[in-house]
Amino acid sequence: MAVAALPTAEMTAGKTPRAASRARAIKRFKLSLLLPLIALFLLVLTPVLLLQLYFSFHQWTVYLSTWWDAEYVGFDLFHSVLTDPRFGWAVLRSLAFATSSTIGCFVFGFILAYLMYKPFRGHSLYYIIFILPMLTVPVVVAYTAEMMLYRNGPINDAISRLLGVDFQASWLTSPHLALTTAALLEIWNWTPFSFIIMLAGLTSIPKEPIEAAEILGASKWRIFWEVQVPLLRPVILLALVLRFLEAMAEFPKTWALFQGGPGSATETLPVYIFMTTWQYFEISKGAAMSYIVMMLMIVIVLIAIHLLRREKRALDTMYQRRDEGEAVEV
Repeated sequence: MAVAALPTAEMTAGKTPRAASRARAIKRFKLSLLLPLIALFLLVLTPVLLLQLYFSFHQWTVYLSTWWDAEYVGFDLFHSVLTDPRFGWAVLRSLAFATSSTIGCFVFGFILAYLMYKPFRGHSLYYIIFILPMLTVPVVVAYTAEMMLYRNGPINDAISRLLGVDFQASWLTSPHLALTTAALLEIWNWTPFSFIIMLAGLTSIPKEPIEAAEILGASKWRIFWEVQVPLLRPVILLALVLRFLEAMAEFPKTWALFQGGPGSATETLPVYIFMTTWQYFEISKGAAMSYIVMMLMIVIVLIAIHLLRREKRALDTMYQRRDEGEAVEV
């Protein structure tokens, strides 16, 4: 008669050996990522943040001899920034730019990933072509776009030939189109980022749920919407969050093409902070503005972390149930 195996400490604690091994691997992975970042923060970023905090509470200009001659002004600079209409418009432009470009990058990146995640002939060539825009230097993207997007340039000419009309859009000089132009360039430049993340997510989906749905006679659309998309939710959220945060900090292409113009149409947060600090030489106001933007980004990151943790808990619960089911069958 077979003797039942004694339960191990891991199983007694409510975890299967596979789940315990996965938990240890996740812990090691977190430490390998966090420790270098913490060291970098303490050694490099902390002194900069402290100096920036000093400038935020002291009115210093380049005309003073040393930093310590600056006059203490308390929260006056923060009040000045928060009541500045120009800063408010810069926030709205940054949010509009980041939201639209993030959605565009995700949509095109997801479509390309869905078309590419199953290997086919010439797969590697298409992969290289699709990631090339992300490898292009942003300033090069801006200057190339400047040559192609002027009023009588090749882009307008190609659109005119396709539509059969004289299309003369002022991509670079119209206040109504400038921010849209910047967003379109951002989408072209960073769609490969979303493409790579979504491709990794699609290829990592377990085959068993898809095969079970096919056996039950589900259509491709139902498999996509009811099986693949729910399993991809954490990956989708991660791709959107990372892309949004990067888009909020976009500076090189926007500055190289427009320098905040025409008028103030492309004056996003990075552009306005740069102009305030290095063109108007309002160093202290620029420091206070940077701190306010940093607080805004921290709030966005905390919300994103909360959502990612919720999705992770849902996936962990699903995998735990699957492991328990496999253990019962054994």
